[in-house]
Amino acid sequence: MNAESDDAGLGSRAPGFVKASRPLHTAWRVGVFVVGLAVVAGGIVLLPLPGPGWLVIFGGMAVWGTEFVWAQRVLRWTKRKVTEGARKAMDPRVRRRNIAVTAAGAVVVAGLIALYVWNFGFVMPWKIGR
Repeated sequence: MNAESDDAGLGSRAPGFVKASRPLHTAWRVGVFVVGLAVVAGGIVLLPLPGPGWLVIFGGMAVWGTEFVWAQRVLRWTKRKVTEGARKAMDPRVRRRNIAVTAAGAVVVAGLIALYVWNFGFVMPWKIGR
């Protein structure tokens, strides 16, 4: 596979009248960059908060991908890795291992809960007064 076939279909998706004028196309690219940056920044803010942080970040990358080749390449690489990971996750051996690890974790958590109830009874560790 050569680099030219990898880059097929990459590039600006701006309307033709925008591409026809260099100053208008530059303004378009700046606008796309600013909007994409705002979306990515919002996604970064959402990472530690409850919310779809990574989804918003990739949405910002998709906005950038409408205009910038580097963002299109990042999105293609990400899609390839996600597809590869999903295929690996469907492997029967990996699925059996994941089920075994989950079951072992559930047994450990159930044991810890039983130990707590055995020692302290069914009392919550916090006190809520009326």
